[in-house]
Amino acid sequence: MPDTHLPAEAPPLPTFGEALRVWARIGLLSFGGPASQIALMQREVVDQRRWVSDARFLHALNFCMLLPGPEAMQLATYLGWLMHGVKGGIAAGLLFILPGAAVILALSFIYAWAGEVPIVAGLFFGLKCAVLVVVLEALLKVARRALHGAIPWAVAAAAFTALFVFGVPFPVVVLLAAGIGAALPQAFAGGGHGGGRGGASALDAALAADPGRIGLMAAAARRAGLVCLAMWIWPVALLWVQGGVFADIAGFFSVMAVVTFGGAYAVLAYVAQQAVENYQWLTASDMLVGLGLAETTPGPLILVLQFVGFLAGFQAGGGLWAVLGTVLTLYITFLPCFAWIFLGAPYVERLHDQPRLKGALAGVTAAVVGVIANLALWFALRVLFARMEPGPFALSLPDPTSLQPLALALVVVSGVALFVLKLGLVRTLAVSAGLGLVLSLLVGL
Repeated sequence: MPDTHLPAEAPPLPTFGEALRVWARIGLLSFGGPASQIALMQREVVDQRRWVSDARFLHALNFCMLLPGPEAMQLATYLGWLMHGVKGGIAAGLLFILPGAAVILALSFIYAWAGEVPIVAGLFFGLKCAVLVVVLEALLKVARRALHGAIPWAVAAAAFTALFVFGVPFPVVVLLAAGIGAALPQAFAGGGHGGGRGGASALDAALAADPGRIGLMAAAARRAGLVCLAMWIWPVALLWVQGGVFADIAGFFSVMAVVTFGGAYAVLAYVAQQAVENYQWLTASDMLVGLGLAETTPGPLILVLQFVGFLAGFQAGGGLWAVLGTVLTLYITFLPCFAWIFLGAPYVERLHDQPRLKGALAGVTAAVVGVIANLALWFALRVLFARMEPGPFALSLPDPTSLQPLALALVVVSGVALFVLKLGLVRTLAVSAGLGLVLSLLVGL
């Protein structure tokens, strides 16, 4: 009898066209923030297609967690670079950003000219409820694969507690986890460093067949990274000399591009304070609308900055200036993200098998489970409850009387669709969005 436990043969690396279609699909379906976006990427490129192994996926994710900027977008760029070089990284990163940016631009115009639209709000309400279930699925998958042994579980629990209860800054949590992993590499040896379910991946097979592949790609990546830095810095300098609203946008969002460790939530209070009180580009209620749009449309949550840039331009000169403010904000915010990946990824790949680095990144993997749990709970409380109140330490606790029964019902329906009926991601999102739209027409939301 054949051995049914032999690993499956590795699939071939995708063509650039095949990868483009998958990156576009991910960009269109990347609702709900980094937790669900990471889950979606893992589902698409690790579980379903076996292009990347669990180990390499987590290795890349851990590096991206250490960088400023949206980690999910940078993870897509990293994986795109691994498979198809610089053009693959640029394509993956852009396709992750552009669908959400286009939707937010359209909705920003609607908001600026007509205020909020109930039908659109109902559609996004349904999507949020489904995304909560997707985030839960991601948490279970990552925990199952990354946490093996008492110490990784302890690091994950400590990371969650530090973030959710005490509000410890995200970089501190990640760096402490990396230090623990580097000091105790053997304790993390089983955490996400196997070959992945279903056998070898396409990328691992390609690297085994061509061990010099990463070295050959490294020089082009470094050149691309330096070009990205130059293309980021010189417009900021030119605009700073000119002055005006675009100089303010370029300068302010350049600072945000290098301090946004932990994603949009980590700097949201600072952005709101400066944009509302200092620059007076928008009101506090406008800022909440922008966050709501970023939470419920595809793409990274940091796209809330695009909404701020849009309203800054709209206030200064109307529709055309709003578009220019949007484009400038996106350019300034995301160009450095490509630079960090192209400059850093070749070195991280070269050190892939060094025990101390491997332990450090495995420690980050354990902390990432706590990070995703924190994001999942943060998101769940705000989907299910209408009001949050300050609690002890850095806690925000829900007002039990503000529970939203319709949100709870849609979450349950989405859970049944995804976990019980196995409808898959797209159909689950479609069912929940459709029900949200129906409810908005029948009862209002």
